[in-house]
Amino acid sequence: MTQILANKTLADFSANRLDRTPQALSAFAGQVVLIVNVASQCGFTPQYEGLEALYQQYKDRGLVILGFPCNQFGAQEPGSSDEIAQFCALTFGVSFPMFERIEVNGDAAHPLFDWLTAAAPGVLGTGAIKWNFTKFLLGRDGKVVDRFAPTTEPAEIAPAIEKLL
Repeated sequence: MTQILANKTLADFSANRLDRTPQALSAFAGQVVLIVNVASQCGFTPQYEGLEALYQQYKDRGLVILGFPCNQFGAQEPGSSDEIAQFCALTFGVSFPMFERIEVNGDAAHPLFDWLTAAAPGVLGTGAIKWNFTKFLLGRDGKVVDRFAPTTEPAEIAPAIEKLL
């Protein structure tokens, strides 16, 4: 990881919420954060239910989950921000913060995901995100602690979250 990225924390980034309002991610300073690239038409989409359950279980102890829709994998998130918000709320009761659709790989990748993948390059060490529902766990200091594969069910992350709370 380049020295410039190495010195960053979550507080150094911002993104637009689904309602298009800018959100400084410094607002989540001091919390344990789980960042997930999500999609509405993916085989892993039912994980929204598990993510919401984690959020409800731990939010009062300092966990926040941040969902970042992405359409880079099989065009599985084609909807507008309004459609994504409606789907998440009505289908899975999602109440954790959701952001506008972004890219997580390539030249147009959101800077947050450049930083996340540099900090936790994954099993193959390439950094690239392989599919939707890749999860990054950050400690209260805003630094990446671990990365979890799309196949990792949200409930399996609970022990790692417990250690950080």
